Amino acid sequence: MRTVGVEEELLLVDPDSGDPKALAAAVLARAAHDDPGQDVFEPELFGQMLEFATHPQAEMTDLGEEIVRCRKEAARHAGQIGCAVAALATSPLPVSPSLTVNERYLWLADRYGVGTRDQLVCGCHVHVSVESDEEGVAVLDRLRPWLPALTAISGNSPFWQGHDTNYRSYRSRVWSRWPSAGPTELFGSPERYHRRVADMVATGVILDEAMAYFDARLSASYPTVELRVSDVCLYAEDALLVATLARGLVETAARDWRAGRPAPDHSVSLLRLASWQAARSGLDGDLLDPRTMRPRPAGQVLRSLLDHIGDALDESGDGARAEKGVEELLRRGSGAREQRRLLERTDSLRDVVTECVRHTQG
Repeated sequence: MRTVGVEEELLLVDPDSGDPKALAAAVLARAAHDDPGQDVFEPELFGQMLEFATHPQAEMTDLGEEIVRCRKEAARHAGQIGCAVAALATSPLPVSPSLTVNERYLWLADRYGVGTRDQLVCGCHVHVSVESDEEGVAVLDRLRPWLPALTAISGNSPFWQGHDTNYRSYRSRVWSRWPSAGPTELFGSPERYHRRVADMVATGVILDEAMAYFDARLSASYPTVELRVSDVCLYAEDALLVATLARGLVETAARDWRAGRPAPDHSVSLLRLASWQAARSGLDGDLLDPRTMRPRPAGQVLRSLLDHIGDALDESGDGARAEKGVEELLRRGSGAREQRRLLERTDSLRDVVTECVRHTQG
C-alpha cells in the first residue's frame, strides 16, 4: 500500500477582527515549549503563515485523524498567544505580508521583488510514495491532465486584498507567477527530469532545485511524488479527499506505465488553460476534460476521475469513501462557495474569516 503524507499551510489571524497576524515565530516557540522534540510545525515565507506536515500513512482513516489533530494542535498553540488559525488559501482581508527573516527568504524577496511579497498564499501538498525515480517520473508524466481537477476540488481562495476575484482558486493564479511554477512537458526518464531541473538552476533564475515549483514533482527529501496544485481546504474532510484521489492517481499512473500504456501527450499550453479554467470556475462550471481538453461540466469530470482510478481506489479500500466524498463536495461546494455564502449572509469579510476559523477545526 502506498503511503500518503499531507502538508498544509494555515493562515494566522486575530480571532476577533479576522486580520492576519505575523505571529508564526511565537506560535512555533509555544509549540516547541509545549511539545519538545515535535517535528510537525514549521515556519513559512511570511509570519502570517504556519505549516504542518503529517506522518506518512497507509490508511486514509489514520491520515484523516492526523490532519484533524494537527489542525487542532495548531489552533491550541495559536490560541495560547492570542491568535487563531484559519484554513484559508488567501486572506479575504487586506494584508501587508511580513517576511520571515532568513537567508533563503531574503534572497527570494530581493530576487523577485513584488512577486515575492504577493505570495501570502496557503496550499496543500500531497506526498505519495513511489518505488524509484523511474516509477516517479512515469507517474508525473501520466497524471498531468488530471491535476486541474484537484485544484477545482480544493478551491478556497475567492477573495484577495478585500475584493472578490471571480476565481475559486485565486491562490493558484498568484502561485503561477513564480518563474518555475506550473505544468511540465513529458520527461520520459529520470535522467531527463534531473537534467531539466539542473538546467533550470544553471540559468541563475531560480536558487536551487527546491525552487522547481512544478505542479507535481519528485520530492528532494522523500521517496515520493509531490502534488502541489491544491489550495489548503477549508474542511479537513476535503483535504483527505484530495489525498485519497492523489494516491489513486499515482497508483493508476504507475499501473499504466507498467502495462506499457503511453502518457497522454497534451501540450503545456493546453495544460495551462486547464489549470486556469479549474482556478476560475472550480466546481461551479466547466472544466477541461483530461482526455479531450474540451469543456465539460465539473461533476462529469470528477466522476470520470473516479472511474479512471476506480480499480486503485477499490483495492486500497477507498472506493466508497471517495465516491461519497465527491458527491458530498458537489452538493455542498468547495471552500470558495462557502466563503461567498458567508459573505452574502453576513455582508462582512471579517465575519467570513471568523466563521472559517470555526470550520477549520471541524
